[in-house]
Amino acid sequence: MKSINCNGKLIDLSSPKVMGILNITPDSFFDGGKFNNASSIISQVEKMLSEGATFIDIGAYSSRPGAKHISEEEELNRIIPIVELLMSEFPNILISIDTFRSSVAEQCVQKGACIINDISAGSMDNHMFSTIAKLQVPYIIMHMQGTPQTMQENPTYDDITKDVLFYFSKKIKELRSLGVNDIIADVGFGFGKTLDHNYQLLAHLELFNNLNIPTLVGLSRKSMLFKPLSISAKEALNATTSANTIALTKGTNILRVHDVKEAVEAVKITELLKNN
Repeated sequence: MKSINCNGKLIDLSSPKVMGILNITPDSFFDGGKFNNASSIISQVEKMLSEGATFIDIGAYSSRPGAKHISEEEELNRIIPIVELLMSEFPNILISIDTFRSSVAEQCVQKGACIINDISAGSMDNHMFSTIAKLQVPYIIMHMQGTPQTMQENPTYDDITKDVLFYFSKKIKELRSLGVNDIIADVGFGFGKTLDHNYQLLAHLELFNNLNIPTLVGLSRKSMLFKPLSISAKEALNATTSANTIALTKGTNILRVHDVKEAVEAVKITELLKNN
């Protein structure tokens, strides 16, 4: 059984779960600047939880291609009050923190967050792995080539699926040696990948089950979905559901999404296939 321990609560991932995205950045690619006060944040989180989100993922550092770099201090000033707000409003909430900085991870966990979602899998902060080992929280490792500022300049691979699998196997070995129990892999759609790279990964996503850890996908409203259709991110909900459904049939355990209701429906429909 694939499960993770969040604040002492065992979450069974053999039935896929949905992670709702809460961007509190002014410049995120889809909903930047939309949730910038307490009432709009509470209302959005309440909506996502009522629609069936198991986790809420909070990001205060925009990682879209070419995003502006912000200081650690600014990231903390943005995110800590939101964690405190949500923990007081929703005491049983399971908060994931989207950060590559160990000090942000540690301070947010001290305030009640229970998952760390690191786009760099420890490569942008060499204290992250030891911090996760100390905190003993589930840790999402994502594959990214380069940094958010450089990742789309010229992404190249020998064989993207093999390269990403090898990357994860090294990271998992290192984390296990430090005593980290709950590791989740995210192939990082759109992070240092061309359109072809993204679809090669989606086509072979089931191979990542061989890592024997839960997998997460973040396909929601990404350019790999809307650009081929000549539409915008705002028009990409149907494409997102299509891609999420493909990911679910290949064994994905967590969908990270902007639109919780539709993702939960995709999970329910694909779950009906399991016993037939």
